[in-house]
Amino acid sequence: MLRLRRDGLAKTAGSTAITVTHAGETLVVSLRRLGSARRFTLRVRFAARDAVLTMPTRASLREAREFTERHAAWIAARLGRLPETIPFRDGAVVPLRGVDHSIAHRPGARGTVWIETRSSLDSSQCAGFDLCVAGAQEHVHRRVVDFLKREARRDLEEAVERHTRTLGLTARSVGLRDTVSRWGSCSATGSLNFSWRLVMAPPFVLDYLAAHEVAHLEYLDHSDRFWALARRLCAETDRAEIWLSAHGAHLHKFGVAE
Repeated sequence: MLRLRRDGLAKTAGSTAITVTHAGETLVVSLRRLGSARRFTLRVRFAARDAVLTMPTRASLREAREFTERHAAWIAARLGRLPETIPFRDGAVVPLRGVDHSIAHRPGARGTVWIETRSSLDSSQCAGFDLCVAGAQEHVHRRVVDFLKREARRDLEEAVERHTRTLGLTARSVGLRDTVSRWGSCSATGSLNFSWRLVMAPPFVLDYLAAHEVAHLEYLDHSDRFWALARRLCAETDRAEIWLSAHGAHLHKFGVAE
């Protein structure tokens, strides 16, 4: 929730933001004070679809506003180039395990969600598989999300079990999240959490993230010993890191509710 104030500041998700206007458009820029920062830096986050200004701890809000206003055109241009979001609705094409599937609403059918392979490809379609969804139209989004989460949990639990068996370790639990900043995490107590969106990526990417977090059960850091273990568990570690760097953020454009 965003609350505007007379001084042009805003409160959003518990943090301070600056609002500026460019070409009639109001831009909200979140402020992030960082002790190690020596200058102002702006970035537009693809996944969160917002702008963030990192600033030195001692910098004033007046300086932050002046810097933001000088770069308002750049912020607007970058935000304007973000790709459109893709809601889970009839006709939308979404990836499942790296393969495109077209959502096909089947209101009169029984069941919830299932996959069908088209026997003859329609040239107007870019996917060879249908992700069929039964029920009322207003339930399509929720049913697709629920289906993807079930598939993600199944794939992740299988991968975690395989990698922990290799090391002779046990994960306390495997949970699902929808975080923007990280794909997976491992707590000091051995609880593993993953983004359910990994099920949309190619299988080697999901397997890598499972191996990565399982390796943290042994080394709760990113030391050389950790990376050696992660690569031993998953031979495609480097390939998966490259894929995530190039395509990972795009997974967040899918499933934005209308």
